[in-house]
Amino acid sequence: MTTRHSHAGTPNPLHSLIEPRALLEIAALPAGLPLLASAERGDGHPVLLLPGFLGDEGSLLALKYFLRNRGYDVQTWGLGRNLGFQTRHANALQQKIRFMHFKSGRKVSLVGWSLGGMFALYGAKAAPECVRNIITLGSPVSMGPEGSQSPPLVKAIYRLIAHPLGTHGHLAQPKARDLREQKRMPIPMSCLYSLSDGVVPPQEATIDGDPALHENIRVPGSHLGLAFNAVVLNIVADRLAQPEGDWHPYEPTGLTGRLYRLLTHKSLPL
Repeated sequence: MTTRHSHAGTPNPLHSLIEPRALLEIAALPAGLPLLASAERGDGHPVLLLPGFLGDEGSLLALKYFLRNRGYDVQTWGLGRNLGFQTRHANALQQKIRFMHFKSGRKVSLVGWSLGGMFALYGAKAAPECVRNIITLGSPVSMGPEGSQSPPLVKAIYRLIAHPLGTHGHLAQPKARDLREQKRMPIPMSCLYSLSDGVVPPQEATIDGDPALHENIRVPGSHLGLAFNAVVLNIVADRLAQPEGDWHPYEPTGLTGRLYRLLTHKSLPL
């Protein structure tokens, strides 16, 4: 059964404090090249990458070039820096997905990092006939009545840059409110989350859903390093390589599977 993680409250303060360890994860990426070289190759279908809050296309370079190397037609959203869940970006994203689908004649896979995952959900809801699957990386895809449980500093930055009422202001918008009611779309969805994420707590980065279509996959690492994490990139490639119409939950196997279990201390995703 695919269920939200049982964590409650905000991320561990220590994990939030050491989020800069993402710099070490980025520096360690070249050491993961042997792992990435063995990653599943794709079938060439289009993939759209969506950055996290305050991120732009540059933040997705490692993911972009890796997936292109695996054979995908990869694009980034082309809307500049992600400054919050804004209606103009949401509407433009819908049109981008429809155009990619029309141009290629194939459904589009959406990969969203952090807040980019919320945009991915909106894009899939707005153009479901154009979307093949959804992958989120540490994204706040679930939220209880208490609202966001991100650390106070993250909320303060969001209020300063995105909306004076913070995440509550954007979550009250009809588009965002509809998203919270539409998480169980009949589209395959993989939510990658980390127990040591210092920005988005596990219960918000995971979903309740249909185990035949939805899954939560635990990964190691920080929030800010997710798109540069060799284990994460390998899993993303595995999920994108699932045949259209024949999706199966993630099953770590072989050397990659042993490494995955070693780093997460779990034999199966939660």
